[in-house]
This record gives sequence, structure tokens and C-alpha cells, in this order.
Amino acid sequence: MSDVSIDQVLNQMRILSQNNIVPGGGSTEGVGTANRPDFSKLLNESINQVNNLQQEASNLKVAFETGSKEVDLPEVMVAAQKASISFEAMTEVRNKLLNAYQEVMNMQV
Repeated sequence: MSDVSIDQVLNQMRILSQNNIVPGGGSTEGVGTANRPDFSKLLNESINQVNNLQQEASNLKVAFETGSKEVDLPEVMVAAQKASISFEAMTEVRNKLLNAYQEVMNMQV
């Protein structure tokens, strides 16, 4: 199970951009946009992480409901909460992106 949440990903993105560092150890100082992290790729990876957490929580719920001895209730509840929190964080990111887009579209040129 992935312990990385959306907030952690966003914090890592902020730290990397403040330090002019790209994933893989490079630096963006004096370099064009070619070495900068691709926003769409980061967003897609975040969405995939949220999806994976939700699928894992669902699988654990089904396993618990069918009486699997390998899954206990606290594990199911923690997985469900992680999935819920990550989905809420992704929803907030979407809302912020939509607000930013609307502000840009309302700008007069």
C-alpha cells in the first residue's frame, strides 16, 4: 500500500520548485523548460495514486466482508480513510485548478 498522500506529493513539488531541483537530482538553474517536471505527468500520477488507494480499500473491504482471516477491521478502516482523504485532497486540487483557469479566462488582455 502506498503511504504517499496528495499533500505529500504537493509538498514535494513545492520543495523541488523552490530549490530549482527536478526529479532525478538535476537542477533547473540556467535551463529552459525541458528539464522541469511535467505538470500533466505529476497530476496524472497523483490521480493514479488516488485510484490505487481506492481500489486497495475496496479490495480489503470485500476480503473482510467475505471472512478472510488475513484482513482485520482496523486495516480496512485505515485503508478506507486513506482513500477518502486522498480523494478529498484531489478534489481540492481540482477545485483550485478550476478557479485558476476561470481567473485566467476572465483576465482582460
